[in-house]
Amino acid sequence: MGNVSIYLNFAGNAEEAFNHYKKVFGTEFSNPLMRMKDAPPREGVPPLPEEEQNKVMHVALPILGGLEIMATDVLESMGHKLIEGNNVTISLNPDTTEEADKLFKGLSEGGTDSVAPHNEFWGYWGTCKDRFGIRWMFNVMKRPQ
Repeated sequence: MGNVSIYLNFAGNAEEAFNHYKKVFGTEFSNPLMRMKDAPPREGVPPLPEEEQNKVMHVALPILGGLEIMATDVLESMGHKLIEGNNVTISLNPDTTEEADKLFKGLSEGGTDSVAPHNEFWGYWGTCKDRFGIRWMFNVMKRPQ
């Protein structure tokens, strides 16, 4: 069954923040912390500077009532800049790509900053900011083979 999580962006201190949250909530990461260097090389994308290699690409932590918070470090070398307003995203994790496409279509209508859902190495992913200024992410994780 699909679920919803809250996705947070950090300016290079996601690991520190999530280790703190682990202590506060008394829980463990949902899966191993992924670092930027863990991503496979992409054609046409230059390698990251060495100081960004160990930054957090993805981390997830269950908190209360089945809710999970997730996070990444924003990398300025990739043209991203952390500002209030882009540091929180509601992440929808539907069961199917069809459901992700339907949700994206409705939420992105009249919005901006859209990346249509598409295949990535971890699954099917997309994002948008709706016409009310709320950021949404869509993730359909690959199923283990």
